[in-house]
Amino acid sequence: MVTSPLEVRELGYDYDGRSILDSVTWDLRKGEILGVLGPNGCGKTTMLRNLNRNLSPKRGCVVLAGTDLEDMAKRDIARHIAAVPQSNEIRFAFTVREMVAMGRMPFQEAFRGNSSEDERIIDEAMELTGITHMSDRLINTMSGGERQRVIIARALTQQPEILLMDEPTLHLDINMQFEVLDLVSKLSRDRGLTVVIVSHDLPMVARYCDRIILIHDRTVWAEGKPEDVLTPENMRTVFNIDARFELDDRGQRTVRLYGACPRE
Repeated sequence: MVTSPLEVRELGYDYDGRSILDSVTWDLRKGEILGVLGPNGCGKTTMLRNLNRNLSPKRGCVVLAGTDLEDMAKRDIARHIAAVPQSNEIRFAFTVREMVAMGRMPFQEAFRGNSSEDERIIDEAMELTGITHMSDRLINTMSGGERQRVIIARALTQQPEILLMDEPTLHLDINMQFEVLDLVSKLSRDRGLTVVIVSHDLPMVARYCDRIILIHDRTVWAEGKPEDVLTPENMRTVFNIDARFELDDRGQRTVRLYGACPRE
């Protein structure tokens, strides 16, 4: 039976009296990669920030394993849910290992250093993300793709059941976009990690996500497998583009973009 580690129930959120999200309802299935798609400004990031209580719903609720997030301490939420934010700009001169080790903070008592178990988990996260050889490098001297791997490693040291990613390929070179999402896909497949990816990159979401939620007009416009959600009609309505879901010559799911639709 498919279990739902996270449920969004009639979620609503307002900014300055203006409704951004309204009656948003969906569930997250264990071990899947879920894509949250929609145009800029549709509320994708706002919804993502409600999923780990960085924001609190104005209406409705988010439920983690049967418990409303509003009834949980942030420290306890961080033991189940980790986040990779949209921006990975870091101004302080931490080493890579110091940055990765920060992910263990929800598990530590005040003023206690890393235990041998903490160190093992940090080593494992760095090895999984291919950054062990960068351990002593300063994070603020690294490229965007390298920093992204460090941020993912930091998230993995939380040993989360759920990983939230906000535009994880933003500002990355195209080859690094594939490397980052190939890594996330492997972690989901091999370790059962449940992943939520917020993006407006249709081809990437079509390729990597098991299921898609399409946000439009403040709520869930469509939900399902990529081929069922990314229809020409939905992409025309939500993004105002002429596009087609298809399989490429290697059998990979993608979206072919033809251009903007004429405005009526």
